Amino acid sequence: MDPLMPPPVRRITVDRDPYVAPPRAAGEAAPVASVAARLRPARSVSAQVRERMRIESVWLAYGENWVVRDVSLPVRQGEVLAMIGASGSGKTTLLRSLNRLTEITAGAARIGRITLDGDDIHELEVNDLRRRVTMVFQQPNPFPMSIFDNVAYALAERPARGRRRRRTPALERAVASALHRAGLYDEVSDDLERSALRLSGGQQQRLCIARALAAEPEVLLLDEPCSALDPISTATIEDLIVQLRESVAIVIVTHNLQQAFRVADHVAFMHLGELVEYGTSEQVFDRPARERTRDYISGAFG
Repeated sequence: MDPLMPPPVRRITVDRDPYVAPPRAAGEAAPVASVAARLRPARSVSAQVRERMRIESVWLAYGENWVVRDVSLPVRQGEVLAMIGASGSGKTTLLRSLNRLTEITAGAARIGRITLDGDDIHELEVNDLRRRVTMVFQQPNPFPMSIFDNVAYALAERPARGRRRRRTPALERAVASALHRAGLYDEVSDDLERSALRLSGGQQQRLCIARALAAEPEVLLLDEPCSALDPISTATIEDLIVQLRESVAIVIVTHNLQQAFRVADHVAFMHLGELVEYGTSEQVFDRPARERTRDYISGAFG
């Protein structure tokens, strides 16, 4: 061995034979594994990707203040779209516009077009739209009723005052299916009449996801769904998000860059109301094309 060359580096693991890295030539930089290779859990690519919504040149304002400026994005089933950016960048306003929640705020205005399966969402009946494009909020918000009735609320007509919802075999099957999809059924199946307010925070959030899924939506909107949860509950919901993308298009707003990287297939970085960069998760985090994206990902601001 050349006395000027460094010795081989041995990396030893317990589950396979040691790997001996070959020596590098003088001046050769060490190879750097991509962020994707080091951090992202391995997962299969969805076999069927289908566009469900399209945002076309959308501007959103509250009063005189334009908070979203000329944003265009696709929302696809089979993928998770994560919207990232500093506070005040317009992420949540854009998310809420997808099922017309922004319009309940006085002074809200919109320019541009948002479609669901090709139909302009402002030509759809608003309650029907919100069944097809459902939303889960930052803080778990279970209703003060049983676990069963929380999920059934999205499936059955509202009962008359003082009367319980009629419990049919079809309704029971639908509730169980929604709880299974939300990964909660095994934990609560022995007592569905328990008050939802007695569940843990992570269970309450999964119950809210089950309630949203019960209506069989085409799109699921998640507004920082894990920000109030512990790491174990967060990991459970992240796994759930990745699994659900096969059956429903998912859009998540998150300030947690590691979470966006773990769950998202595509990432939209927003800053001061503008869409700065949109691309695959690996491209945005490993090879950002815009300087503002690089600065945000590296923690220079935000």
